[in-house]
Amino acid sequence: MGGLGIKEMTHHERVVHRLRIARGHLETVLKMAEDGKYCIDVINQSRAVQNALKETDYLLLENHLQTCVVGLVQKGKAKQSVEEIMTLFRNHDK
Repeated sequence: MGGLGIKEMTHHERVVHRLRIARGHLETVLKMAEDGKYCIDVINQSRAVQNALKETDYLLLENHLQTCVVGLVQKGKAKQSVEEIMTLFRNHDK
């Protein structure tokens, strides 16, 4: 990233950075599975993939709340914004 610290990155750069981390973990877990590595080690690496994706989701949600939601609230569409977020979480929890 050209020496930028995490806090100096733009939102977009931070998201891409997190996704690259997830991709690296996924490539590692795939190689471990292909090589028949110890199950617990594969699971640990798989959980690292999941955590990296979760952190990406948090970044995306934070940005959405700070930008899109604020815009909708300012336009008097707060209910629409809340429903959208609730639908996201309800669908994910199914």
